[in-house]
Amino acid sequence: MGCVYSKACIGELCAPRDVNLQEIGAVKAAASEIAVFSPAGSENTGEKGDQLYQISSTTDHERGYYPDALDKVNQDSFCIHTPFGTSPDDQFFGVFDGHGEFGAQCSQFVKQKLCENLLMNIRFHTDAVEACHAAFLTTNSQLHADTVDDSMSGTTAVTILVRGRKLYIANAGDSRAVVGEKRSNDIVAVDLSIDQTPFRPDELERVKLCGARVLTLDQIEGLKNQHVQCWGTEEDDDGDPPRLWVQNGMYPGTAFTRSIGDSIAETIGVVANPEIVVLELTRSHPFFVIASDGVFEFLSSQTVVDMVAKHKDPRDACAAIVAESYRRWLQYETRTDDITVIVVHINGLKDAAFGQSADSGPVLRPSLPQVVEASGSESPSRMNWRSRNQRARRDISRARLRALENSLENGFLHLQPIERPGKTK
Repeated sequence: MGCVYSKACIGELCAPRDVNLQEIGAVKAAASEIAVFSPAGSENTGEKGDQLYQISSTTDHERGYYPDALDKVNQDSFCIHTPFGTSPDDQFFGVFDGHGEFGAQCSQFVKQKLCENLLMNIRFHTDAVEACHAAFLTTNSQLHADTVDDSMSGTTAVTILVRGRKLYIANAGDSRAVVGEKRSNDIVAVDLSIDQTPFRPDELERVKLCGARVLTLDQIEGLKNQHVQCWGTEEDDDGDPPRLWVQNGMYPGTAFTRSIGDSIAETIGVVANPEIVVLELTRSHPFFVIASDGVFEFLSSQTVVDMVAKHKDPRDACAAIVAESYRRWLQYETRTDDITVIVVHINGLKDAAFGQSADSGPVLRPSLPQVVEASGSESPSRMNWRSRNQRARRDISRARLRALENSLENGFLHLQPIERPGKTK
């Protein structure tokens, strides 16, 4: 979910606190401008020492359906780089969910600049965690300085850098990364990011300390008591999640607590600092998924992993996830969000300890993802890996309920099906 309002400028604001960026340094054999490409599918094989693996990736990208804005552009964007930079061991995947009046421009800007800043960072080859953290903050500063108006617009960002057998996941916002993990005869979903929203107690406390009011739309409109927390969990929020507001105004209304851009929301705690997780791949990890919240609003991480596991071809998996996400949106809402998903298959990865391929011998239990933090990053909070992502929503929104009631009054048993718009390339 993005922000409620999208005004170009609202009065004078206090400048957000200075953020100490990690050094960007000299460019290491990188071109002055990095070409960003987003193929429908790509395949890359990497080999280093005793490692041999093949990555097959594809994506699906669907524009949302908005009855009151049928020509609204898709604000999601994504990137797939196989390889990433000069090393065949590096791959990079990212999903960027724009929001606000200039959300599409923000997500496109971040898609390009984040990759450039990461490759240009002097620590990229030696300290991926520091480099990812610096790239997010540098990109945020560049967006603030750009001609794109990010006062009430911005983008979430979730990225995965694959380096050899390690995944470096960096997340700012409520898009999500998930890896499938083989356990006996099952493939279990393991979240590689935790959505940064006011539903998380640590994020709720942090933004309140930064001066944010956290209220639902019902509370803002006086339908519920503003002094009593009226939300429980995301699965039963009735389409009215808690949002962030300045103390004396009805803006910006963001339903997330971190993003890139959103300079007004930054003054009340919506920061670009990513939460970074490191996972060492084993032969128990057949694939991972990155997707915007258009997928995870109504589909759980486990449901998405189950759908990928049913399809040998990642293209079929992407198509199935997008179709089911779209169907769920129209079941519970009167609109759909933009939907973007990347599925990456990892084939033939040898186990580091024994040099065995994924198809031989007993399956070793992989370790949990490691939550890390860049040294001196001043990250606002530390993620507790015992916390979990909220379950997918199951409540019909009030707008959808009204539409169903109106259709029954007019003698129809259900609303006429809505034709999906064409895909956005």
